[in-house]
Amino acid sequence: MKRLTIVLFGALALAGCRGGKSEEPPVHLFGDMDWQPKYQWGEASPLFPDGRAMRPVVDGTVAQGYLAEDDAYERGKDEKGEFVARAPVEVDEKLMRRGQERFNIYCAPCHDQSGSGRGMVIQRGFPPPVDLSSDRVRAMPDGQVFDTITNGVRNMPSYRKQIPVADRWAIVTWVKVLGLSQHATINDVPADKRGAIEPEAAQ
Repeated sequence: MKRLTIVLFGALALAGCRGGKSEEPPVHLFGDMDWQPKYQWGEASPLFPDGRAMRPVVDGTVAQGYLAEDDAYERGKDEKGEFVARAPVEVDEKLMRRGQERFNIYCAPCHDQSGSGRGMVIQRGFPPPVDLSSDRVRAMPDGQVFDTITNGVRNMPSYRKQIPVADRWAIVTWVKVLGLSQHATINDVPADKRGAIEPEAAQ
């Protein structure tokens, strides 16, 4: 019993030393891979003809989970390479609200929040963009609007890196909402909601 007590107190004493500051290097009972020969990022290597230890990614390499095989969703085009007529996503209120939010962040500086193309950037001299409620844009397939957001067109830059695919489709949905809002009639309002509209607004 006495020996066991001594051992226990010794173990507690050793445990109490953990975390203490010391100027001495730590004791490594098992070095394992701490001192393995290896190259750090950006170091040179005589092993390869170009002298680089860091090897470039092989052409065609795709990160796991990012294969993006669905052309309609990832690129807005069908198997024939033509723009899809409708967004390949479920359109609901949540998606439209997300689209409105993302549109106001990324698109409104040029297009303004109504889509007319008189945003603050335009008011300071940038060439005006197309009116998103114009007949031309309203007639565009959803896939073409998605492609424009993805790759840009004329003065509009690409937003491929800034806006994820899901958010691009949300913005497409909101662009269609804006186009409809400028050309809506009383017939576009559900019958049970028409009584809440002022007569002037219904014309």
